[in-house]
Amino acid sequence: MAVLRGSGGPRRRGAGVVAADAPRVPTSCKKDYVMGEIEDNLANWRASLVESIPVGGLIQRNNIAYKWKSTFRCWLLREAALWRMTDLLVQSNELHRLGHMLGARILLRSGFETLAALLYLNHNMRAVIEGKLDFHEFGDLTTRLVAGSKNEHEGPAAINVVTMITKANERYPGLLSLYGSLSESAHPNFDGMFWGYSKFSHDEYETRFSNRWMELYGDQHSRSIELCMFVFHYEYNDIWRDLMEELEAWIVANDDSLEIRKDTTRK
Repeated sequence: MAVLRGSGGPRRRGAGVVAADAPRVPTSCKKDYVMGEIEDNLANWRASLVESIPVGGLIQRNNIAYKWKSTFRCWLLREAALWRMTDLLVQSNELHRLGHMLGARILLRSGFETLAALLYLNHNMRAVIEGKLDFHEFGDLTTRLVAGSKNEHEGPAAINVVTMITKANERYPGLLSLYGSLSESAHPNFDGMFWGYSKFSHDEYETRFSNRWMELYGDQHSRSIELCMFVFHYEYNDIWRDLMEELEAWIVANDDSLEIRKDTTRK
């Protein structure tokens, strides 16, 4: 992922020591995504993982935009998403290579959920810029995205993953259907149990059991990983970056009104 113009921000693995008075912002993948090269692309992602996000670097980047916690959370979610996506897809690809197709599909399902979280953030960043979402409501949303939990009494309520997948499907039609297929494999329903492990012989009136996952889904798995990676790379590398710059400029232009309203709305 290539280094983005600008100053301040996170430090990536292998970037070396960055002077405190001159922090860098390597906010993009070091290389462009290459179709058909899953292992190479994942290796590139691994080399691009952020090791830290110094608050001082963000303040130097834009001291007005980053006095608001929601902008910092946007960075947190973006970079955590890349860490999680890389981890999930490395394992999914390896399980597929070893013939463990069910586990590979379950991990890929989690990958699409991670993609949906980034898409949901990008959608709502765009909504703020376009005046369709109140900035302070956006702050609450980023809190739920970063700190949300399904466990009672453990912070704010997490945003339902199906809500995020459904919103993502509006931008990328077909994503919800693919996620639904992966979910059926993950659950102990017909697909996840009987279709994956048994086959009925009409000639002999007999049900025979075997592990059928590679037979059923092996040929399509690499294409599904590539789809997940390609969309994530585009949203992470291009869309989020442009939206972040637009959101920073929007906050600077509207800072006075945001300050006035912060006492009457939650940050």
